[in-house]
Amino acid sequence: MSVTVPVRRASDVAYERVRGVVPEVEWATFADDVDAIDRLKREHDAVVLAHNYMTPEIFHGVADIAGDSLALAREAQSVEASTIVLAGVHFMAETAKLLNPAKRVLIPDLRAGCSLAESITPEDVLALRAAHPGVPVVTYVNTSAAVKAVSDICCTSGNAVKVIESLGVEEVIMVPDQYLARNIAAQTGVRVITHPGACEVHERFTPADIATIRADHPGVTVLAHPECPPEVVDAADASGSTAQMIDFVTREHPRTVALITECSMSDNVAAEHPDVEFVRPCNLCPHMKRNTLRAIRLALETGRHEVTVDPALAAPARRAIERMLEVR
Repeated sequence: MSVTVPVRRASDVAYERVRGVVPEVEWATFADDVDAIDRLKREHDAVVLAHNYMTPEIFHGVADIAGDSLALAREAQSVEASTIVLAGVHFMAETAKLLNPAKRVLIPDLRAGCSLAESITPEDVLALRAAHPGVPVVTYVNTSAAVKAVSDICCTSGNAVKVIESLGVEEVIMVPDQYLARNIAAQTGVRVITHPGACEVHERFTPADIATIRADHPGVTVLAHPECPPEVVDAADASGSTAQMIDFVTREHPRTVALITECSMSDNVAAEHPDVEFVRPCNLCPHMKRNTLRAIRLALETGRHEVTVDPALAAPARRAIERMLEVR
């Protein structure tokens, strides 16, 4: 007599990944949404792309593809599903739409913005061009499509060094993050003209924070995101994008580590490295945290909030992103 093996619920499978960072009683409040999202993705031919700053129930529970801005941009190009739900912030959803103009791209919450994207306008870029004729404009992906459209090439924190070095010039305009620009300039030797933008999460970290972490946790390895002020990066043991931080922990396997970046990042990495102690200096991004399981579920159920890009901006903005993706 054959025995029927029960199919495990998606939420049960997902919980095995996060058991070490999410209490079972808390997971019980997520399970119904995880199962519903799993079903809705199949019904609507959809995938969920999630940034590394998503909370564990999203990152490990419902994401089909997870990563930093560079990884999400690359992976968005190869998505076969007809609908992409971008669990991140608005510029990421815009980027996914630019690279997949024929697909439907949804963002769970329209309020999921970005302090960097809001710090600069196309007019600001044009003014910099006028003040520095002939100097190429390298624009961080944390910007609107309108800003990308008046730029020469985009970059992320993970590939900024390669992008700038690929240009073969002695001077660039790099916008909008003043700290990222200064940190990259220190690595490349290229003169960088900056714009006074900053990430509201990373600019709050100070060298004193790192000194306190070291005092409280002797032997800790400190990894800082390059959106932090240069003096914070200088006080750290290494600096890199969120993907580069994950690679470091996987490769070096430090006994104790502090990730100087958005708070949820540590939970997501800790779920995969239970024997590494994570010190959690907790600066939260209020925009990233607008993404919830319930908002993702409603996006799939209702088709809200679809992201569109002005056709007049799409072609030049797409070219700036594609030039970035061509750099290896």
